[in-house]
Amino acid sequence: MSGQPPDLWLQLLHVEQMDFLPIFLDIRNRKCLVVGGGEVAARKIALLLRAGGCVTVISPQLGTELHAQLRDQPGGQPQQEMISHRAEAFHPDHLADAVLVIAATGDPVVNRKVSEAAGQLRIPVNVVDDPALCSFIMPAIVDRNPILVAVSSGGASPVLARLLRARLESMIPEAYGRLAAYAGKFRERVKLHFSRPEKRRMFWERILQGPFAEMVFAGKDQAAQDYLERSLETEADDAAEGEVYLVGAGPGDPDLLTFRAMRLMQQADVVVYDRLVSPEILDMVRRDAPRIYAGKERSKHTMPQESINGLLVRLAKEGKRVLRLKGGDPFIFGRGGEEIETLSGEGIPFQVVPGITAAVGASSYAGIPLTHRDYAQSCVFVTGHLKDGSVDLDWPMLARPNQTIAVYMGLLGLPVLCGQLIAHGLPAATPAAIVQQGTTHNQRVLTGSLETLPDLTASAELVPPTLIIVGEVVKLNQKLAWFEPGRDLCADAPAIDKRA
Repeated sequence: MSGQPPDLWLQLLHVEQMDFLPIFLDIRNRKCLVVGGGEVAARKIALLLRAGGCVTVISPQLGTELHAQLRDQPGGQPQQEMISHRAEAFHPDHLADAVLVIAATGDPVVNRKVSEAAGQLRIPVNVVDDPALCSFIMPAIVDRNPILVAVSSGGASPVLARLLRARLESMIPEAYGRLAAYAGKFRERVKLHFSRPEKRRMFWERILQGPFAEMVFAGKDQAAQDYLERSLETEADDAAEGEVYLVGAGPGDPDLLTFRAMRLMQQADVVVYDRLVSPEILDMVRRDAPRIYAGKERSKHTMPQESINGLLVRLAKEGKRVLRLKGGDPFIFGRGGEEIETLSGEGIPFQVVPGITAAVGASSYAGIPLTHRDYAQSCVFVTGHLKDGSVDLDWPMLARPNQTIAVYMGLLGLPVLCGQLIAHGLPAATPAAIVQQGTTHNQRVLTGSLETLPDLTASAELVPPTLIIVGEVVKLNQKLAWFEPGRDLCADAPAIDKRA
């Protein structure tokens, strides 16, 4: 597939395209060209100098701030080797040997000329306040040297990027820089001590989140160094103990993840994930952890359940921390119980992190309470198909009044479901709804009745995952729906009481 265009690769990987690649560039003692002499240019030059760049300023005239900056260097002496000025109009020849260029003239014609000339020479160029002419952008920065955090909106909203930077400033103490410096001093020793990368990673995760970090934050530098020395001496270079994290990823919205899920997602060594895990959530997993797709669709299983169970066992026995990431909640139609039963039998440690199941998430985002004092005093969760693909449920139990039925994986069996509920006593006018990809920006909600919902769904050409809700609570959708990304309501007027 080497000839496929980049956008096709992104579709195949289910990844949303980034506008820019975030990188950190080493410009120490290298020529950086700034075209412009005003206040904006002065701010950019100050940043380049902090990063060790040698700055050449091209401008017929200099503003007051930049003139003083050029004249009054630290110690009162000019540093001509770090910053120099050429009182000239820009010419492409000025780009010789430059590793990056910033255009900050305020003149659109000159800025465009700089951008085009740099582009022809494949030199990274930034044009202030004109993202279309930029090949790189200047992010908002949180500086805890050697820790640097860069925040960018891709030029869409620099103010928002600065607001996020201000929030991060309050969350990241200055002492994090000292913490990183200590880690840097001991990095080679730790690497030599532990032969296995997984063991090194576990050591650093424990050290940087425990007493050592608190000592550094408190300014107890000698105590921190002694603690790190003792920890390194007492930690054996043996095989790491594997573990499995069975984590519920929820119905799709990343904001619904638990704090514990986020923590484990960041420390896992390998990820085994399902089809129902949204790309946005998968993107929040530690980026260098290998990903193994174990998704299952109706009549199309990429990996049989027995093979998934065996895979988890094998990876854990290799000493890896395995993230088993499942859509919704792993214990509600997720077969998580079967997986940890296998792990338990093999003596492998595991943790279970609950997730918001689809019935709770999708119904909440659709504005349909699963229970309500006036409509339903109980709720039943069922799956819409069995192992052989049939729909064979306890119909008399389901066809009771004053309860809500939440049906998972019932899209293809919807006509059978509705027909059987009617045949076993529920009125054909019983309100019913189907929610496609609930809690995500692809959510669609169709409402009707047991009689009309199958035809409405077929006309709308919905795609999995979907959740079906049957019961009087569906009436409340008209009043309580609050999350409406492209909402598509098709209600059968005689069946739905709009006054509810």
